[in-house]
Amino acid sequence: MSAMVDIADDDAGSVQGTNAPEISVSELANALKRTIEDRFGRVRVRGEISNYRGPHASGHAYFSLKDQSARLDAVIWKGTFMRLRTRPQEGLEVVATGRITTFPGKSSYQIVIEAMEPAGVGALMALLDERRKKLAAEGLFDEARKRPLPFLPRVVGVVTSPTGAVIRDILHRLNDRFPRRVLVWPVRVQGETSAAEVAAAINGFNALPADGPVPRPDVLIVARGGGSLEDLWSFNEEIVVRSAAASDIPLISAIGHETDTTLIDFVADLRAPTPTGAAEKAVPVRAELAEHLAARARRLAAAKTRAMEQRRTQLATLARLLPAPEQLLANPRQRLDRAGERLRGAFRAGRDAQRLRLARAANLLARHSPQAELARARERLKGLDARLAQGLAARLTLARQQNQGSTQRLANAGGRLDRAFVTLLRQKKEKLERLGRLQDSLSHKAVLARGFALVRDEKDALVRGVAQAPPGTALSIEFADGRIDARAGNAATGPAPIVPAPRKRAKKPGDDQGSLF
Repeated sequence: MSAMVDIADDDAGSVQGTNAPEISVSELANALKRTIEDRFGRVRVRGEISNYRGPHASGHAYFSLKDQSARLDAVIWKGTFMRLRTRPQEGLEVVATGRITTFPGKSSYQIVIEAMEPAGVGALMALLDERRKKLAAEGLFDEARKRPLPFLPRVVGVVTSPTGAVIRDILHRLNDRFPRRVLVWPVRVQGETSAAEVAAAINGFNALPADGPVPRPDVLIVARGGGSLEDLWSFNEEIVVRSAAASDIPLISAIGHETDTTLIDFVADLRAPTPTGAAEKAVPVRAELAEHLAARARRLAAAKTRAMEQRRTQLATLARLLPAPEQLLANPRQRLDRAGERLRGAFRAGRDAQRLRLARAANLLARHSPQAELARARERLKGLDARLAQGLAARLTLARQQNQGSTQRLANAGGRLDRAFVTLLRQKKEKLERLGRLQDSLSHKAVLARGFALVRDEKDALVRGVAQAPPGTALSIEFADGRIDARAGNAATGPAPIVPAPRKRAKKPGDDQGSLF
């Protein structure tokens, strides 16, 4: 102060330049700084924000305050900037509170702002309108983004002050209409930290897990009582509006009275005129709902009765139009009887045709069986023997008549004849034996004669394996010399050895035939 007094009072010495003491630039700048700070201290300055480019990389904000004829540099330090309720905006008229100081490095004076608020309602309205246009341009107010509220939420989340009349009105109204579980997230609804707390509450409710220990609300109510534009300004802040727009839970805004409008009202899924109205919008009236359900039940019962009566009438009408069942079944019965007769006739015809074909086949087999062939061969042999005997007798008689004197030739001829006859007889006998053996090989009797047996069941059907004769089955066993009855026992572990029966020599055809001579 002494240096500044010397500078201010000694005008004559300063003019001559001989009596004034020498000081440095820094000393002069610091002296001016102290003089200005002591003279003005804290001031409130009204002006329009100019040359604002947002916070610096350091977090501080630099801009100017101006009016029609002057300009004042301004600075807001980082810590103060984070606590400001109203953030600087280009062209906004504000009232700034702070300290006047100088900046020696630039030979300028400036105000270090500690608090700032819009200059009057007009400035707030201009700021509000500008912010509304900006958010609307981003599509946050589009009707397509709004979602319907749940008809009957299980949990209702409320963001409001825990000590005001608003929460009591909401709880009372919910209890009267339809009691639901209510979760209250306490916040300040006015002041510098109000906007941040409201945004954090909305984000916090949305961050709750659906199956966590604290149930996630099905609908949110953001409420506050009435007040001035400045009192409701927290709900115009951009951070609150964006949090409400990003909420996954349907949100009801109930800020102030019916005439009060904030930006959160535009982005909310539903705007209620009052907090009490928000509670009414959140849940239905249980009594009205019960009455509505009862009325629906009565209407449903009446409709069911009418439908049953209509169906009975229609059924009776259709029953009268339908013919009698006997008439409907008469023609099908006749067709069925005729079809049955045709089927029986066709069955008899088919059966007779099968029998005829079977008889023809049996006759053909009988004609060509070994027994028939053998019988025919025997008949041919007998005829041949008779013709041969007659021929030989005739030739002998003729020879005797012609050569009665030639006894020797007759004797020789008789010997040759005997040998020829014996040879022919032997050939015929061998052929007959071959036919007999063929008959024996084709007959099952020969197989039985070798020690085998045929096993039949009770129905006289052949038993071809153990699976067809379980234990206890009655059996009939046929041998070469007869049949015996038996009953099946348990199966043996291995095949039993077969002991063939003593073989009897079969009687060959011709054994009982004597010599012709």
